[in-house]
Amino acid sequence: MRLLLVEDEPEIQSFVKQSLMEAGYEVHTAEDGSAATELASKHVYHGLIVDLGLPDQDGIELILQLRRSGVTSPVLILSARRSVDDRVKGLELGGDDYLTKPFAIAELLARMRNLLRRNSSQAEDAMRLRVCDLELDMLKRRATRGDEVLNLSPQEFVLLEYLCRHAGRVVTRSMLLKEVWGMRIQPDTNVVDVHIYRLRGKIDTAGREPLIKTLRGIGYVLKGT
Repeated sequence: MRLLLVEDEPEIQSFVKQSLMEAGYEVHTAEDGSAATELASKHVYHGLIVDLGLPDQDGIELILQLRRSGVTSPVLILSARRSVDDRVKGLELGGDDYLTKPFAIAELLARMRNLLRRNSSQAEDAMRLRVCDLELDMLKRRATRGDEVLNLSPQEFVLLEYLCRHAGRVVTRSMLLKEVWGMRIQPDTNVVDVHIYRLRGKIDTAGREPLIKTLRGIGYVLKGT
């Protein structure tokens, strides 16, 4: 399962991340709300661990922002704020559990397991992206359209994941170069066009409604849900 840990104290972040990884989780980390928001827009997480004392914004504001953007994964709040009022506020404004600092790592792991167990069906559903009859299983890294399993390369899968997350919206070549390829290639390359062509050949086969549309001079649109 994939978790997002939002913690700005390097020692705590490193220790918690290592402990979670040893427990079998995939862990992404962010030091502030801005980085956390960016990661949450690119990936689906089974659960989040959020410290309230972030350098750029209050953790509660971050949780509210993520909830408004559609993130439904359970959130375990970490905080040095120990009053009842603070705990109640955190739980009422989007948190699912609250753990005060200092804490025992065994308790954090137990609370996270409990949250994930309670939200297992929602978490499993959250790891699937669907656009019409196209479905991406993020855990198995498998794409299907209808009953057909699509034979995609790893890069094609990442590209399709980005298009699915932005279904119904125009994505430009520069956006794809930045978000899918990380601008590791020259901006005048035709790699985007080549991958879109190959992807369309596997998804929009004869007899099926085309899902990928090209807007000349602008970019691409994957049909909305």
